[in-house]
Amino acid sequence: MRPMSGRFPAVAITVLSTLSAANAGVGFDVVVLGARGGIEDGNLSAFMVAPAGDNRAVTCDAGSLVNGLRVADAKGAFDAVEVPADSPYTRIGYVLTETIKGYLVSHAHMDHVAGIVIASPDDSKKPIYGLPSVTAAIQDTYFNWQAWPNFAFGGKAPQLKKYALTDLTPGEQRMLDGTAMEVTAFPLSHGGTESTAFLIESGDDALLCFGDTGPDEVEKSTRMRDLWAAVAKRAKAGHLKAIIIEVSYTNAQPDEYLFGHLTPEWLQKSLAELEALAGAGSLKDLPIIVSHVKYSLKKGMQPTEAILGELEAGNTLGVRYIMPEQGMSFRF
Repeated sequence: MRPMSGRFPAVAITVLSTLSAANAGVGFDVVVLGARGGIEDGNLSAFMVAPAGDNRAVTCDAGSLVNGLRVADAKGAFDAVEVPADSPYTRIGYVLTETIKGYLVSHAHMDHVAGIVIASPDDSKKPIYGLPSVTAAIQDTYFNWQAWPNFAFGGKAPQLKKYALTDLTPGEQRMLDGTAMEVTAFPLSHGGTESTAFLIESGDDALLCFGDTGPDEVEKSTRMRDLWAAVAKRAKAGHLKAIIIEVSYTNAQPDEYLFGHLTPEWLQKSLAELEALAGAGSLKDLPIIVSHVKYSLKKGMQPTEAILGELEAGNTLGVRYIMPEQGMSFRF
């Protein structure tokens, strides 16, 4: 990853390290619209992704949208965006309605969809992509004229027909409308809820974005291992540019209280499975963006610091752990 300037969406920012030549390439621009999980309203899981130098983006989850766009804009992420003179929108409004072409939603928990729901009255028409269980939950839980007006095409009348709830077939690649990217969805286990990992591809480049997930051993599933088997060839070839994945708790959290989440130790065990499938050294310098850390109301060190310390202390694979902050921009 490297600082960028003069074009959307990645511009001059503070970054943690520089990508090795092995991972250099066209890649992706990523803007952090929401970095955390849990109770930090206004800063919940949302990553805006586009091919490098291409302003046609989607978001991976959307716990925060408008506030994330405001913070990113204040940090210079959209300085190069030129709003047409005849547009009624501010730059933030223009990015929301014109640049973001759709939403990938991993699961329907509120900290992953609240941004869409709240922004819906002023958003533009676009698809919401998800596994069938996810799109059904969005329709039934939110767009039902009880929790919120029905901005979808189905469900209770009247349908306002703004968001096309678009089902993804597990393991099947499809184009992301209005962009130069394709996506493949992989089911994850999240404490009894079906969640999703999205493999986003543009040309030969790939980026893997996880929703919430627990470790296979705790979830009694093989979904993480099945996903690693599907992407191992890309990792081996150097086409996998980055992984965005959750670590919600420190290693002190007992397995019985993970509630479908990861700790640093569990993440590292799982990444070791990917390396075993892709080959020794295949993950060296691979950026691992750590999402969904739970904000704490208690005195003392925030979990972000403790989790990053535990990840770095146990980093036997040579990956590059990144603890993102809202508004940051990266090119991977």
